[in-house]
Amino acid sequence: MSRPPFEVAEIFRRFGAAHRHVNEGHLNLGQLKVMAAIEKCRTAALGGHVDRCDGCGHTRISYNSCGNRHCPKCQAAAAKEWLADQESNLLPVPCFHCVFTIPEQLNPVVYQNKAVACDILFKAAAQTVLTIAADPKRLGVKIGLTAVLHTWGSTLTFHPHVHMIVPGGGISLDGKRWISAKQRYFLPVQVLSSLFRRLFIEKLRAVHDQLRFFGEVSGLADAEAFRRFLAPLRQITWNTYCKPPFAGPEEVLRYLSRYTHRVAIANSRIVGIDDDAVRFRYKERRDGKVSMKIMTMSPHEFIRRVLLHVVPDGFHRIRHYGLLASGHKAKNLARARELLDVPPPEPKAKAEIVDEDGVVHEDSSLPPCPCCGGRMVIIEWFERGCLPRHQPSPPKPKDTS
Repeated sequence: MSRPPFEVAEIFRRFGAAHRHVNEGHLNLGQLKVMAAIEKCRTAALGGHVDRCDGCGHTRISYNSCGNRHCPKCQAAAAKEWLADQESNLLPVPCFHCVFTIPEQLNPVVYQNKAVACDILFKAAAQTVLTIAADPKRLGVKIGLTAVLHTWGSTLTFHPHVHMIVPGGGISLDGKRWISAKQRYFLPVQVLSSLFRRLFIEKLRAVHDQLRFFGEVSGLADAEAFRRFLAPLRQITWNTYCKPPFAGPEEVLRYLSRYTHRVAIANSRIVGIDDDAVRFRYKERRDGKVSMKIMTMSPHEFIRRVLLHVVPDGFHRIRHYGLLASGHKAKNLARARELLDVPPPEPKAKAEIVDEDGVVHEDSSLPPCPCCGGRMVIIEWFERGCLPRHQPSPPKPKDTS
């Protein structure tokens, strides 16, 4: 895969120092950490290693990644590793994609209280699906689900919502049968929306004394004002939907790879950077149609919007519930496979690479040689802030014939 011509890291390196200066005292520690990590990602500041092809001798320098979960480059690799672990959790049944979104009136409250409010968003959405699925009038089953938090819209505005992958069926309440959902229908969306709305509002009201309110919503610090603010939201429809199921486990994995470790904006969406503007692609939905547009904004506005989506340290953006909750997942999956009469997945051996000194590394991430496609081996490691002893091979001349 070719490297995108423009990157978020480039924008942060060019304009980050000025942005920090202009917004001194207004950026929190988490945002500053994210900026520093992305700026240093895959540079000599983090150290790295030198690879050499054991066939043609081509040499290249590979700088270490920052590993930050808000970094577009690092999350692609993290998604690959996470997906490999998730293959064993997939059941050979159709999977539905559900989305739960809160009204935009709540966005300022959620933004100022990300850890508490987004935790409630997760719990309310998961409890909604688990409760309706267990209702004997519906499916009457215990289900499992994987939920992922996204906080952005296509134009990088703050838009918190939860995506879910839910197997189309579950274990009967008595534990004796696997009951499948209808082929293209999971649960009634209106019922899901109504219960989600009630649960979210109840849970948010219950923690009012833990919430902070600033600026335009500062008046909501008063409990009665907060109750009045929430009252109209009980009367409107909350945006909830379920898409038809995926074609199979492979399609589920492809979908998860796009969603689980996605960040606010991928490098591939950026189409231009200059001293005055950043330009990027976004999706515009109008009259049921989706079209690609180009948005232009100042570098400082771009950085501000990216930093809107920094989640608190320790906050889990990917969570599992029901049959897939970590405490009993292995037991529940084994029982589900027994009821479905399918064998357990075979464990996959980790690929290994061996460097020139014969040291074995459990790592299969070294790309092949760009010249001959041969195997690359590590010949040197260098520390943070240091330069490697070996030099990279000169670029291969372009074929002009």
